[in-house]
Amino acid sequence: MARTPLTFDIVDVFAEEKYAGNQLAVVRFGKDLNALQMQKIAREINYSETTFIISSEQRHGGFDVRIFTPKEEVPFAGHPTLGTAYVIRNELLNEQIETVILNLKVGQIPVTFHADGLLWMRQKEPTFGKIFDNETISQILSIHPQDIDNKFPIQEVSTGLPFIIVPLRKLETAKKCRIVKDTFFDLIKETEAKSILIFSPGTYNPENDLNVRVFVDYFGIPEDPATGSGNGCLAGYLVKYQYFGREQVNIRVEQGYEIGRPSLLYLNAEVRDGKIAVSVGGKVIPIAQGHLL
Repeated sequence: MARTPLTFDIVDVFAEEKYAGNQLAVVRFGKDLNALQMQKIAREINYSETTFIISSEQRHGGFDVRIFTPKEEVPFAGHPTLGTAYVIRNELLNEQIETVILNLKVGQIPVTFHADGLLWMRQKEPTFGKIFDNETISQILSIHPQDIDNKFPIQEVSTGLPFIIVPLRKLETAKKCRIVKDTFFDLIKETEAKSILIFSPGTYNPENDLNVRVFVDYFGIPEDPATGSGNGCLAGYLVKYQYFGREQVNIRVEQGYEIGRPSLLYLNAEVRDGKIAVSVGGKVIPIAQGHLL
């Protein structure tokens, strides 16, 4: 490990209040750490993701950042992007600038800060991959095939990190979904996506438009409380298949209720010049700060 203590910040992302949303640890600065050391720290902290700001110096207008789950490094993830941008702006720069750019393995991702307290990230254009049958996916989720909304496909979608998007008919089904791990791991041997996102039109909070759950056993976390990357994929999916009857969405999505971490994500997506533009927003709340010895 590094010879001098490393400062870390803990923030809750996509949270409307403290101790909700998705927890994130942001370590600064990681230039003296190798990938194995970063992975050990991420496993020790054991949040869905831990990020490492590599240096206080900008490169090509952005800050180099690496993202690790407890199991492995990933090229992109949503709540780490927003949370890390918040720490850079408020702790590193200590300047009320409008935009912070992160240099991630997937490329540069800009995060903008709005006066209403929301942070927004513009994600990569979504790509659409393999389509799955209801029978296979229902077995993995421990539900009946008819619980899946067959008006829309089950499909791999990626804006930098791929997810299998599964449309359900109602909230009651989403509540009872349980992953059959052996079947799930057999499936993802043959897929780019290693996570499943399910969504339903019913919600716990009537102000919200959709309920989402995300299962990420492959990355060492059974269920994610709030998933910016996955919801970006969902936003692209909703536009492509005109889930709401139009090629544009501006909605509120709830996640994490089933595991006691209620979260709120804002999705904005539309077709522009023949391409789907996706942005995901939410709030970040600081929780703690300390040092790794």
